[in-house]
Amino acid sequence: MKPSKGESIFYVINYALLGLIALTCIIPFIHIIALSLSERSAVDSGHVFLWPVGMQFTAYKIFFISSPAFTAFKNSIVITVIGVVLSLLGTILAAYPLSRSYLYGRRYFVLAMVFTMLFSGGIIPTYLVVKNMHLIDSYWSIWLTGFISTYNMLLMKSYFENIPYEVQEAARIDGCSDTSLLLRVILPLSLPMLATLALFYGINFWNAFMSVLMYINKSDKMNLTVVVQAMLQKNDLLNSPSLNPEEQAAVATEMVKAVGVVVMVVPMLVVYPFLQKYFVKGVMLGSVKG
Repeated sequence: MKPSKGESIFYVINYALLGLIALTCIIPFIHIIALSLSERSAVDSGHVFLWPVGMQFTAYKIFFISSPAFTAFKNSIVITVIGVVLSLLGTILAAYPLSRSYLYGRRYFVLAMVFTMLFSGGIIPTYLVVKNMHLIDSYWSIWLTGFISTYNMLLMKSYFENIPYEVQEAARIDGCSDTSLLLRVILPLSLPMLATLALFYGINFWNAFMSVLMYINKSDKMNLTVVVQAMLQKNDLLNSPSLNPEEQAAVATEMVKAVGVVVMVVPMLVVYPFLQKYFVKGVMLGSVKG
């Protein structure tokens, strides 16, 4: 049906506003990329805006040589991949029983979990628990403190409840136990929600900052977020003895800082397109019970 004149005006204004908002997010990042790839004279003179001037990759080379960035990058990958797997496993094991109507007292379990969204133990009690469990300087302190998100668990619970009862009943008639029903029927039908929650958990673990600062003391176990933040505060990135004078002269500190920001953001931008087709479907079906 052809939109009315008022609807057409609304769409134009809406798209224009959304386009402007998108530009305010995209332009600064493009500028950071241009800074990281430009030559020092252009950066110092302020001639770099959206396109690199005198493109070079020296800043990226220095970023991974004169700082612990490469080790931190590997640490971030380990934290993210294992954290996502553990959190998805825990979320599934919590959401599936709570989605079964025959679970005795499930309403009280759900209310107890929702309570944690409003009230928490606080930073100091949490730190004391982690310390008494001897998890300081262990990635388990990060994985366990971010093990299950109540919001994500409720999304998955609602998604499980939306799966047609007839499909589940047919599987039970064929002899499926609760475990077989979950593994062979429920989870294959829940790929959109699993991909959505994997993205949520992945962003959370990749950007982990406060938990790493609190529980990790060894510098060789720091993740990329903490290392980049430290680099943004310091101005001694180019004083490494491993750099020759030509490399130090070719790169400004601001260029190496820009590289740190790019390296932090790009991995999530690369992963998102592969999960985007599941993202909207998973959130919508998991947030509204039909």
